[in-house]
Amino acid sequence: MFRKDVAIQAILYVASKVRRKDIHKICKILYFADRDHLSTYGRTITGDVYIAMKYGPVPSNIEDIFKAVRGTSYFSKYADEFSGYFRFKNDYILEPLRKPDMDYLSESDVECLDKYILKCGDMPFGELTAMSHDIAWNASEKDRAMSITDILSEAGDSEDYISYIGHKMDLENSFMS
Repeated sequence: MFRKDVAIQAILYVASKVRRKDIHKICKILYFADRDHLSTYGRTITGDVYIAMKYGPVPSNIEDIFKAVRGTSYFSKYADEFSGYFRFKNDYILEPLRKPDMDYLSESDVECLDKYILKCGDMPFGELTAMSHDIAWNASEKDRAMSITDILSEAGDSEDYISYIGHKMDLENSFMS
């Protein structure tokens, strides 16, 4: 289940730590941190669904928020809800307008975000794209949601753990709908 407030703070956190604040880099760091957090702690940080796009996994709801703030979406009418957090210098470079509210991020969230900020923060576009073209991305139809089981397989988790987490997430989603 998408955790909008946590996702906004995770975006601001990543943006506060990387030099170049482009959405490609932010989305990839969030993907790797979400994958790692899911594998280690049994839940993602953002709760977002990742779509297998040309340049790697893209968090669907976060991409919708970015489009709304840029005014390039049918949902641009919701831009006011998010415009106090960040804006765009151009279509790709995010400019944070405030510091992240750390009350929304758990210690484990920050641990995983920091791990991938350190690993990917200075990585060039092409290298970061290649790194994100992993098992889960390759197993997905392009422009479609990536499977949680494939994402956990990429993380090296056992079949039993993958089955357990998949079942857990299905239950959580059924209670939330």
